[in-house]
Amino acid sequence: DCERCQCHREDKHTAILYTLLSQNLNHSRGSRSPAQQRCLCQQRRTVCLRTPHITCQAASSVLVKTISFMKNLPSFHLLPKEDQLLLLDNCWVPLFLLGLVQEMVTFEVMETPAPSMLKKILLDGQSRQQEPERTQPTLAAVQRLQCCLNAFWSLDLSPKEYAYLKGAILFNPGVPGLRASLYIESLQREAQRALREVLQPLHPKDQRRFAHILMTSSTLKSIPPALITDLFFRPVIGDADIVELIVEMLYEITGRQLAL
Repeated sequence: DCERCQCHREDKHTAILYTLLSQNLNHSRGSRSPAQQRCLCQQRRTVCLRTPHITCQAASSVLVKTISFMKNLPSFHLLPKEDQLLLLDNCWVPLFLLGLVQEMVTFEVMETPAPSMLKKILLDGQSRQQEPERTQPTLAAVQRLQCCLNAFWSLDLSPKEYAYLKGAILFNPGVPGLRASLYIESLQREAQRALREVLQPLHPKDQRRFAHILMTSSTLKSIPPALITDLFFRPVIGDADIVELIVEMLYEITGRQLAL
């Protein structure tokens, strides 16, 4: 139910009023898709970080540690560079999220302040010509993210469990276009075997923990990179490409890192 728009249910009258008030705006800017209109539903409202300076700084620190993890893996550097880039592009988000969990980074969001209707009417056209409108995370998307993080916190992983799980996530043979997929698959199996061996002495009575960890880690892959970028890094990097910055950090092309 939290995924479903309520504008045409409980909030029918409010939605109709909003539609009537928005007609002048829509007429001035032409037809506008429903996805571009500000939804009145609590779950669909856009949000931003309540303390962006503190949270973005913590997120940048976690990202640096995530890249350092990859830098320090000899088996990763033995791969063809094309495969390294493919793995990085596909795996940086779940690895970063694991880092947030391990570093106990918490955050709060608030509803994105909306410009007044008068301001929209007066400035429409000027702002659209100057720069494209940036996307904003929705409350529903952030709540899904926080659910994933909470699920991992409930597991209470040890440092070794984190390390081997990160290896199992990074070496993903299912990424399309890999040249050394068989070798990467062997690396993933090795990381999973090491994770299973670590669990035996730590949790001898919990036979389901290994499967539970892998199942929980699969939820991280459902978090879109755009959400992580817009929420944690867009206030810092602006319109820069986050993947290009990560590549620079990994290979030290220019030595540039995210500004704090």
